[in-house]
Amino acid sequence: METPPPDAPRRVHRPRVLKGATIITSFQNSEISCSLRNQHSEGAELRLAADIQIPARFLLYVPVDGIAYKAVVRWRKNDRVGVEFEGTEPKPKFHYG
Repeated sequence: METPPPDAPRRVHRPRVLKGATIITSFQNSEISCSLRNQHSEGAELRLAADIQIPARFLLYVPVDGIAYKAVVRWRKNDRVGVEFEGTEPKPKFHYG
């Protein structure tokens, strides 16, 4: 599957949001803080420091939603990351929030 550039027209409108979130990796359950800038049922745009490395697949826990989204990175440009959701999981037990 070819990844569209971040400025390509989207199939689904992504409403703007400003939510805190945590990227939970499988590496010793490490956590990386980020924010959601827009979101819809199929995915979201995240913002995090440009120099932070993240895996291609991870759990994205959004405390205000009370949901951990199974996320797959579809594109990255500097501090912006586009992810697609592949389902959800309950809040991780080990997460502090």
